Amino acid sequence: MEVATAPPPPSAPADESSNGWLIPMLVLIGGMFMSLLDMTIVNVAIPTMQRDFGVATDDVEWISTAFTLGLGVVVPLSGWLGDRLGLTKVYLACLVGFAVASALCGLAWNLGSMVAFRILQAVPGGILPVITMSMIYVIVPREKMGSAMGLFGLGVVFGPAAGPTLGGYLVEYLDWRLIFYINVPVAVLATVAAWFLIPKMAPTTSRRFDWWGFITSATGLFALLLAFSEGESWGWGSYRILMLIVGALLLLALFVVIELELDEPLIDLRVFKNWMFTNSLLLIMVLIVGLFGVLFYLPLFMQADQGTQPLRTGLILLPEALVMGVLMPIAGRLYDLIGPRWPAVIGLAIAAWGGFLLCGINPDMTDEDVILWTCIRAFGNGLAMMPIMTAGMSAVPPGLTTSASLMNNVAQRVASALGLAALTVIASSQSSQLMSDRSALMPANDPRLSAHGISQQDLTGLYGYYQKLQVEVTAQAYSDVFLVAAILTTIGIVLAMFMKKPPIPDEPAAQPAEPAAGAEPTERSAEATPPADGTVRDREPVP
Repeated sequence: MEVATAPPPPSAPADESSNGWLIPMLVLIGGMFMSLLDMTIVNVAIPTMQRDFGVATDDVEWISTAFTLGLGVVVPLSGWLGDRLGLTKVYLACLVGFAVASALCGLAWNLGSMVAFRILQAVPGGILPVITMSMIYVIVPREKMGSAMGLFGLGVVFGPAAGPTLGGYLVEYLDWRLIFYINVPVAVLATVAAWFLIPKMAPTTSRRFDWWGFITSATGLFALLLAFSEGESWGWGSYRILMLIVGALLLLALFVVIELELDEPLIDLRVFKNWMFTNSLLLIMVLIVGLFGVLFYLPLFMQADQGTQPLRTGLILLPEALVMGVLMPIAGRLYDLIGPRWPAVIGLAIAAWGGFLLCGINPDMTDEDVILWTCIRAFGNGLAMMPIMTAGMSAVPPGLTTSASLMNNVAQRVASALGLAALTVIASSQSSQLMSDRSALMPANDPRLSAHGISQQDLTGLYGYYQKLQVEVTAQAYSDVFLVAAILTTIGIVLAMFMKKPPIPDEPAAQPAEPAAGAEPTERSAEATPPADGTVRDREPVP
């Protein structure tokens, strides 16, 4: 079954018909941008929330953890909702739901209410990116998909990258609650625009809901994300973490077995038979790990160890977001012209170079150093991300587009959570080892280590020495983290060499064969005529 859009009236000029997808596309990106922005904008406000709510550091981290866990539960449900209720209805409902949940987060009166409202916010926030990508593959012609995905990348990458800057300004000069309230007017405008400008897409299936598939996938992803989110606090060798990881792996394995046995699965895992799609997922996960690693550890070091204010930190990182925002549409256009291989290979090589430069992180680094390093890496990410994603999605048959979109978003969520957790383990272990090694280098007869006859001046000097040592150790540990991300990116260059542009599938109804004399063309013409209500439905193959 092939998904088609309602064609323009016969009187419409050819150039208008080919560009009619642009305005709906921009509306879709504007609505999705909010949910992705919230992934990083909240992180800047967490210290302020901790002070206002009067809670410990381990407890306040649940504000971010709850949102991540909510995404893991709801994302597998997205494909079925879009097929059963219609993509447009689900998209509009998610915009309204996200606005309501954001307003509730702004009204939160304690940590418990904030965590509950963040889970509620994750429901529409997790569905929006999946539905948006599925709608893009309905309204955009396949030959324009590179340009369209380049614009789509503005929301996928620019949203999380711009979060620290906007969040830093709101927290430092206004009120942290505005990071949630700001979503409400944006959602209202996006809903009104979507109602009038996006084609009405009717349900495409009446398949039954796969309860067992949903339970096993949602529970498995929840357990896996919880284990990697709390592993550092609970201890990676603790029984709780080990039981969560083993249980998650068993549940996800059971989910695969269930989905392969059903005629109408929740997620059609046949998408993984396509190597181009699987390869693109692996490369996207590599890029996501590096992106979120930089967005997490670099601001953390600048604020906690260098004493940089939140707004200034955001402004220093803003050029990185702008570079990616500029490169995304250009990379999409390059995909249309030359395919994905060389933009992906060159982009990954530049991103790896930027990653190796970031290994130079140190207590004395300047703002110019950070801007240069992050912009080089952002240039590579912006050049490679969308060609890789577009090639993978375009290689999937139209009937599997929803499942492919869903798995794409699951891969991004899991990579951001698990990758960040793995990098945290590396940072913590390296920090402990380096601190032990550096301390062993201090002479045993140093008078500052003697417990007898120590003066106030000695105590002050010892404390200053410890602080300086701690910053140097942290910088070295984060340098090792960026080294791991850079090596992963370098390995990705090999996988990118196998990327190629999938052929554009034939469109029988769009290019009908020349009818013979006396033939009856009315049936084919009627099929190409859009319904009177403007909805977009699946089109059956033409014999």
